[in-house]
Amino acid sequence: MRLILRILPVVLAAVLGAVGAFVALRPSPKLLPDPPALVLQMREVTRLETLDVSLYKKVSFSPEPTASDALWKDVIHWAAYSLRTPRGRAIVFADVHLGYDFQRVDTSSLRVTGTRVEVVLPPLEVKVELRPGETEIIDSNLDSAQTAQLLERARLAFEKEVRGDVRLQQRARQSAERSLRGLFLSLGFNEVRFVDQLTQASAG
Repeated sequence: MRLILRILPVVLAAVLGAVGAFVALRPSPKLLPDPPALVLQMREVTRLETLDVSLYKKVSFSPEPTASDALWKDVIHWAAYSLRTPRGRAIVFADVHLGYDFQRVDTSSLRVTGTRVEVVLPPLEVKVELRPGETEIIDSNLDSAQTAQLLERARLAFEKEVRGDVRLQQRARQSAERSLRGLFLSLGFNEVRFVDQLTQASAG
């Protein structure tokens, strides 16, 4: 009995010491960034372009004669147009960038609940950059101004085509979501949801 009474204080001291060491040495809970800090992180690490594609298109262009304020000038223009109708055909190449401008994101685009974050992506943006050095002229009698019109027509056609391509838009969104999910998980969040809009319940 005396032996137990002697050992007991030693055991209690060891237990208390172990508990104290555990409390002192255990890592403190990681503080999650608030929405304003998250917005800054998104703006700093995420590029505008999330998907780049290269496209080409065959384009034809034949501008209509323009009217002037003088009858005789119009007659001359029409005569010249009839004798030598301006037209051009070319294969135009372009780089198209689909992505999200996260400079437009603010705290109304985020909802943080514990270790879960909900995100509303900004509108998808499409940028078309023509590669005039690679343009292949099939046949053309256009002047420089008319050739510029042909290229602008091609640029608009590329943009319209991409805006109507659901698969490309999905690939761009998936790329953006991967980038942001990796960012939020590295900051300590456990769940990342991408939504079209924050519902009243979520926003409250």
